[in-house]
Formats: sequence, structure tokens, C-alpha cells
Amino acid sequence: MISLTQRITQQIQSLPEDISFGYAQLGIAGQEYQSAAKVLERLQKKGIVKKLSKGLFYKPRMTRFGEKKPNEQQVLKHYLYQNGKRIAYITGNYLYNQMGLTTQIPVVIQIASRDKRIFINRGTIRATAVKSYVDVTENNYQMLGLLDAMKDLKQIPDMDMQATISIFKNRISQLDEGKLGELIGFALKYPPRVRALLGAILTVTDTKIDIQPLQNSINPLTTFVLGIDNKVLASVSKWNIQ
Repeated sequence: MISLTQRITQQIQSLPEDISFGYAQLGIAGQEYQSAAKVLERLQKKGIVKKLSKGLFYKPRMTRFGEKKPNEQQVLKHYLYQNGKRIAYITGNYLYNQMGLTTQIPVVIQIASRDKRIFINRGTIRATAVKSYVDVTENNYQMLGLLDAMKDLKQIPDMDMQATISIFKNRISQLDEGKLGELIGFALKYPPRVRALLGAILTVTDTKIDIQPLQNSINPLTTFVLGIDNKVLASVSKWNIQ
């Protein structure tokens, strides 16, 4: 019968370099974790694996520039899942940079989760927790990130409004009717300015989705000062956006 050491070694050998991994990726049962920790400790001494943080490891690879470690995305992903299910996502200016909304990259990353507060302060990676408006899943986190960008529109550094609205419109146009319905449902949990902006974009988008729930959720006497004129988005006046 193959030993635990052999099983773990074989699993590690099958993993690609430059990625991080934890116990879950090694296919070991919970009752084996204590024994697995001792195996991994021995493998660290041999230089086969290195430790990133508690329960998180990587296979070192040497290049002519020195040892190559897993990138930020590889390290962060282990904080975004719990028991194999996504519970959090990266948001804030780090996400908005990836979306093409800003050229600035923040020193501190924001991680959004409904129930878990996630903080990281390890090496060059620092992250702070923000609360998501709805439960996070693998199927909705990208839509939540889009709604976050709408919420934070006026705080995004070096943002070009026309380019940003174009990016929003493009992302929304890629959603099918079912996803658009979900997006509207999520938006109803967000502040009114997000609902107004989403409604304004959907108004000029070629879709038959019912946007009345967004309209009904907004006080008709409220004005939203977002710095958007009708040359950038023709429907803003219908949604009391300035």
C-alpha cells in the first residue's frame, strides 16, 4: 500500500510550478492533516517545497534571475475559497485596474466577503476586508465586482468617464438575459446611485430585460451627482443622473 509520504510527493510532482497549494490540492483527508504536516516539513528541509504561510506551500523554481515565487493572484486565491467554495473576491482599485478603469495599482488590496473578514499582511502582499452586499459565489463575483465599480465610480483614481462607461456597457452587453436578471437583483442590494447608473446603461443597451424594478427602487426626487452628461450616456436625465 502506498504511504502518505509517497502520495503527497506524487501529488506535488504532478502540480505545475509557480502556483501555490494547500492540503486540499494534495488529496488528503482531514484526519491525515497532522501527519501530512510532518511530511511537508521534511519536504521543506529537502527543498522540494517551500512555505508561503500556514497551510500554504509552493514548488520553488530557479531562474537566472533567482527563485520564482507564485504571483499575487496565486497567493490570494487561497483566501477567496473555503472548503472548495468561493466566499470572497478582490475588489477596489486592484480590481478596477484589471478592468482597465485606472492605471494605478494600490498598495493595499481590498477583499470582499459577506460573512468573513479577510486581512493579509505577509511579505509584499497586504489586504484589508470589506463587506460584500450579497453572498459571494463562483457565478456572481464578477457581477459584484462590476457593481462595486459603479458604486465607487467617483473614487476611482485617474478615471476617464467616457472610457469607463464604455467598459461598463461592454461588460453588460456580454451578459445573457438570465445573467442580466441576476445583475439587476444584486443591484437592488446596492446603494441607489448604483441602481440608477445600471438602469441608465440598460436603457441604452440592446436588451429586452425588464428594468422597472430598478426604476421602482429609486426615489424620483433624488438626484445623483456622478459627473456624467448626456454626451457620455444619453439616458442619464431619465435616471436623475448629473
